[in-house]
Amino acid sequence: MATETGPLLASGRDGDIFEFGPGRVLRRAKSGRVIEGEARTITYAREHGYPVPEIHDVLAGGTEIVMDRIDGPSMADEMMRKPWKMSSYCRELADLHDRLHVIPGPDWLPDMGGDRLVHLDLHPLNVLMTASGPIVIDWPNAARGDPLLDVGFTFILLTCPRVPGSNLVNLVLRPARVGLGRTFTKRYRGPDLDRQLVQAAELKTLDTNMSPDEVVNIERAGARAQARVARSSR
Repeated sequence: MATETGPLLASGRDGDIFEFGPGRVLRRAKSGRVIEGEARTITYAREHGYPVPEIHDVLAGGTEIVMDRIDGPSMADEMMRKPWKMSSYCRELADLHDRLHVIPGPDWLPDMGGDRLVHLDLHPLNVLMTASGPIVIDWPNAARGDPLLDVGFTFILLTCPRVPGSNLVNLVLRPARVGLGRTFTKRYRGPDLDRQLVQAAELKTLDTNMSPDEVVNIERAGARAQARVARSSR
């Protein structure tokens, strides 16, 4: 295994990915926080047959993870390239939720009010499409919780954050993104999902990575879900 990091391959809000020898990458948290727990979660999911990268090492006091390099576009990129397959991708995303939520949540993860393993950031940018099938990455938010809370977070992440571009671009894309979220949640819709959507929205507004405009969108999504809950209880 290489002892020095190579070129930067990708960068997200939370961390950077560097080349690290043949077939491997190094993930480093931008904040310098310890991410050894994330490696433990990924290994746990893999041991239960879930499609995640293999973890090879934890370095630098737990602030860096060495894992398989996954070659393939994100599901988000594939959605943009092949919009006629949008429904198929949404079903595949829902399938990934269902496969995940049969796994018991280990007691060393944060308790979010349930007993299943939940990702809480499972959106198309965190699904890489490979020749052997989808691979789910980025697990820092994983917890033990209710499967529908996980679904609710994905709905929020599909419909509420801004996309790169102008206000007009976001306004034009808004109906399409809401439609995308509804297609994804088709198999789960109902009062139970709406209750979890309310909680997901409340929690996501506390995310300091969200801009004020995004927080407004999230609050509106939560309010609509709360209204549906109220109507269903009459």
